[in-house]
Amino acid sequence: MKRSGTTRDKVVAVTGGARGIGKAIAARFTAVGARVAIGDRDLAEAEDTAAELGVHAFALDVTDPVSFAGFLRAVRSELGPIDVLVNNAGIMWVGAFDEEPESAVRAQVEVNLLGVINGIRAAAPAMRGAGRGHLITVASAASILPTPGEATYAATKHGVLGYLKAARAEMRGSGVCFTVVMPAVVDTVLAAGTGTGAGPLLHPDDVAAAVVSAVIRPRFEITVPGFIGPVARLAGLLPQTVRDRVFGAIVPDQVAQMRADARVGYEKAAFTTSRAGQGHGRAASAE
Repeated sequence: MKRSGTTRDKVVAVTGGARGIGKAIAARFTAVGARVAIGDRDLAEAEDTAAELGVHAFALDVTDPVSFAGFLRAVRSELGPIDVLVNNAGIMWVGAFDEEPESAVRAQVEVNLLGVINGIRAAAPAMRGAGRGHLITVASAASILPTPGEATYAATKHGVLGYLKAARAEMRGSGVCFTVVMPAVVDTVLAAGTGTGAGPLLHPDDVAAAVVSAVIRPRFEITVPGFIGPVARLAGLLPQTVRDRVFGAIVPDQVAQMRADARVGYEKAAFTTSRAGQGHGRAASAE
């Protein structure tokens, strides 16, 4: 993909696209002339979203490499070679780390980390062969900040950032761009009942705008709001005690601030499953 790009007629595939940030991303790309396909475990809701936005919908379980490969194959068959893959699906459990159910730990690792790895591994070879493409991942400010009450979620998002840095280094010179978008708290069901810290509560379209802007002007790391990245980098230069005070002032302590009653519906949908990792379909696009 060119260093300065256009969105018109680009084929864009978005995971977790039925609602939340994924839906906003699909809407943004459609508005600027891209041809969009969304994947979601909840196919019925994805089809409703597709009808509303004028995009294509397919079933997708990001935790299953076979399902991911099938999703990309279906998109190529319907729309042609994929120019942009947006890894967006994700889930989050909030609370004290030593009270987190093991099933929630495993589900977050499977959806948030392995789901991204599955997507990159499935999409990158064709893009490298074509000498162009853009792999965009919606991660989180928790990729670079300490987030009390979101220990496993933060671990998966730190892992995503590390994986993307390594994969990007391996793909240097291939013509394939990598971008990781790291938003603070976004007004979706995933963040129900949580605090925002020093930052504003973001709208899904704030994240969608950052994703689309990355195609127009490619860069690797984007934080939303933009001040998060510089603050995290500068804080890293400070003594640990000072750094702790800085992060304590800007990062919400979700153990203290989280309202459990407001999260019951979301976490039941996300983590009450027939097998580990299968609940992300109802919640994945909230990421």
